[in-house]
Amino acid sequence: MSRWRGLPESLDQRVRQLVVQLRRLKDHSGLSLASLAAKTAYSKSSWERYLNGKKLPPRDAVEALARVCGADPTRLLALHEVAAQAWETERPAPAAGPAASPVTSAGDGPSAEDGPASGGGPSAGPPAGPVPAPEVAPAPEAAPAPGGRTAARPRTGPLVALGALAVLAVAVAVLLTVRPWQHQAAPARGTGAATGTQLPAAVPSFTHRVGETFACRVRRTAHGLYAGRSRTATAIVGSGSIGWDVVEAQCLLHHRGYDPGPVDGVAGENTRRAVKRLQAGAGLPTDGVVGPDTWKALRR
Repeated sequence: MSRWRGLPESLDQRVRQLVVQLRRLKDHSGLSLASLAAKTAYSKSSWERYLNGKKLPPRDAVEALARVCGADPTRLLALHEVAAQAWETERPAPAAGPAASPVTSAGDGPSAEDGPASGGGPSAGPPAGPVPAPEVAPAPEAAPAPGGRTAARPRTGPLVALGALAVLAVAVAVLLTVRPWQHQAAPARGTGAATGTQLPAAVPSFTHRVGETFACRVRRTAHGLYAGRSRTATAIVGSGSIGWDVVEAQCLLHHRGYDPGPVDGVAGENTRRAVKRLQAGAGLPTDGVVGPDTWKALRR
C-alpha cells in the first residue's frame, strides 16, 4: 500500500473525495506513477500533482486511469463532474492585464489552445487609406469677467461625482433601515427546533455544536423527498463531512428506515453504515459515500 501525503487542508471536500477514490484505484492496481505515465498520455509529474490534490485531473485523465486499472469509469466521472464545479468555484478570478501567451506544462497531456487575443494577429494594423480627423465643435468662448480677465469655465466633473456619491449614500441608508434580508428565515437550529419548510435565498454557514441535534420533517416535492435542509443532488457526503447536506442526508435516511444515529450534521460511522445499507438495497456500490446516485435513491 502506498504511503500518500496528506491532502491540503484547503482542498474542497468534493475534490478531496475524487482524489481519495483515484488513490484507492491506483493502489489496488499495484501500478506505480511511472507505469501510469507509460500507459496513459500524462506524465509521472502530472499524476503526482493529480493524486496529491495540487491540480484537478482532466476528465480524460480520470477515464484513462479507470481504463488501465480495469475499473468502470462511470462513478469516477460523476465524482469528477462534481469536483470540477467545486474547483472552478474556489479558483480566484484572473487579474486584469494584457493577454499572455498560453503555456502548456510538459507532460500534462493534450490541452485546448487559447484563442487569439482580441485585436492581435497579423490582421491588426492601420486602416488602408487616409482617415479623416473627426470634426470637433469649437468650445464656446468664456465671457470676459469684469476687469478684462476671462472667467474660468465651471468644472462639472467633480460636481457629478459628488452627486453620485450622495445618491449612493442615500441608497445605503435606506437598505440599512429596511433590511430586507432579515425577513428571510434561516434553517432552525437546536434540539427539537421546528424545521423550516423552505430554505432562504442565502443559507447561513453550518456550525457544529456538541450535543446539538436537528428535528426532521420530510415532505415530498416535485423534485422528490425534501427535509428542509438542503436541495443538493450532487454534494459528496463521506466520513467526516459536516454541514447542512449531512443533516439532509441523515433526515432522509431516518425517513427511509436506515438509522444514521443522532441527526447532528456530522457524518460518522453510524451514518456511513446506514448509507451502505441503503446503497445495498438500491443496487448501488456500497462505499458508504453519498454521491449523485445515492441522492437519487434517498429522494425517491
